Amino acid sequence: MVRANGAVSLRELARVVQTSEVTVRRDVRALEAEGLLDRRHGGAVLPGGFTRESGFPQKSHLATAEKTAIADLAASLVEEGEAIVVGAGTTTQELARRLARVPGLTVVTNSLLVAQALAHANRVEVVMTGGTLRGSNYALVGSGAEQSLQGLRVSRAFLSGSGLTAERGLSTSNMLSASVDRALVQAAAEVVVLADHTKLGADTMFQTVPTDVITHLVTDDPPAHDDRAATELQALADQGVQIAVAGAAGGGTVGGDPVPTERRRRRDVPLPGQRRSQGPGGGPQLRSATVLGEPPTGERARVADLRRR
Repeated sequence: MVRANGAVSLRELARVVQTSEVTVRRDVRALEAEGLLDRRHGGAVLPGGFTRESGFPQKSHLATAEKTAIADLAASLVEEGEAIVVGAGTTTQELARRLARVPGLTVVTNSLLVAQALAHANRVEVVMTGGTLRGSNYALVGSGAEQSLQGLRVSRAFLSGSGLTAERGLSTSNMLSASVDRALVQAAAEVVVLADHTKLGADTMFQTVPTDVITHLVTDDPPAHDDRAATELQALADQGVQIAVAGAAGGGTVGGDPVPTERRRRRDVPLPGQRRSQGPGGGPQLRSATVLGEPPTGERARVADLRRR
């Protein structure tokens, strides 16, 4: 599976071979010892180290369910009439499919896949950068792309990447992609990072967004045994990043603490336009909002209803 796809998650492996993730993890560790693959947080890839980057066909098969849940939640942050930038990636492509339903939206992107997903959305205006096409991820890069973003100002940037750590922030394996992502960030008042749990704790070659520039992180609920992802989430929250966890109904951890049963139908969602808040001790804290689909009450219900319309 790794040779065919370039990368695979432990969840997908466990489902295919019909065994537990604990067993899969042990086998992956043994295969790594033989030099047949490299372990990555939540999965495995072909050997290659920091500089290796999987192409679009490989990435599109990795953590598909998690990316769908992340895209659903990230789309709820976008309001009617906004102007945003959306970077390249399989997760941002999923987001774009959902943005087609937002009226009056203007989307600036360097991704052919994002533009294609919005091509038939009559109420969405799509603005593409110039640049040179990277065939591996269907993105426009280079000086042409960066120059076309100069002087641009939008409300939010939605970006993905190859890895995310509290120490370095978002990173990617390609220098040209990293440079364009930094230009996208410069154009936005807020930065929203979309990263599934397999990218938490992964560190790749080129930094794109430092942690102190990231406003929101939209991720999925990591497995209960994934201490590395939980630790990374807590570290990011401690640095002021607002964490939104999609699909928390299955349990797991948020911000390093176990999620009690009664909280498993809640997600820590930063509402649009809110800034980072300070906890009782002066430090950053996670904001919570009701899970989409649950009946909110009072003023929150009225606001949520307006947003859905």
